[in-house]
Amino acid sequence: MTTLFILNDPPYGTERCFNGLRLAKALQGKGAEVSVFLMADAVACAKAGQKLPQGYYNLELMVKSVARKGELLLCGTCMDARGLTDDELVEGARRSTLDELAERTLAAERVLVF
Repeated sequence: MTTLFILNDPPYGTERCFNGLRLAKALQGKGAEVSVFLMADAVACAKAGQKLPQGYYNLELMVKSVARKGELLLCGTCMDARGLTDDELVEGARRSTLDELAERTLAAERVLVF
């Protein structure tokens, strides 16, 4: 079963990305094939070197975990709009395009949007 996650919200301030990544990890744990596409403010979830207060969830660690077993793509236009460069991304994340998102959407058995 292939599942595509499309995340849009900023990494912190809401829990939508947190919950989307939690579900992606849970599905991977059940053997599902998972792709995650970060758009809009969600591209910041894949920024390396996030520093957070003690006890706060860290989306950088969650993104890395999902990327180890699946595909983690970021909207290149959204990255450019936010000044995020390829060199600032966590290992396993990569710049992508809307055309590639369209291909992944057509190929996925499920598409979940957060």
